[in-house]
Amino acid sequence: MATDAQQACFEAGIKFGSLYHQFAGTPVSPSSTRSLEAAMAESIENQPFCESVTVAIRDDRVADAIDHENDYTELTGSLMDVEMRIEHEGVTVHTRMTMTDGYPLMEIVSIGDD
Repeated sequence: MATDAQQACFEAGIKFGSLYHQFAGTPVSPSSTRSLEAAMAESIENQPFCESVTVAIRDDRVADAIDHENDYTELTGSLMDVEMRIEHEGVTVHTRMTMTDGYPLMEIVSIGDD
């Protein structure tokens, strides 16, 4: 059996996998970043044990990545900052996505009791 902390970490991984793989490749432009952030956060917050999700799509990075012939780019991990708080059976896990050597990695920031 998994401990409550292990289960909370597992739940965090599921949420990050869902968020990243559901939205990676979505067309994004400076005019759509706020609505996309909200859609991403709200969709993941629907999942069990997810207490909060913060998605910040970086306008400066989106602008730099735009193919100016098309006026948009595809969403990638390098364009956003994501944090989540998962609570399971009294254990709270804080997580975030970071870029490491050009690759988006999800990491546990802290694990603790409520």
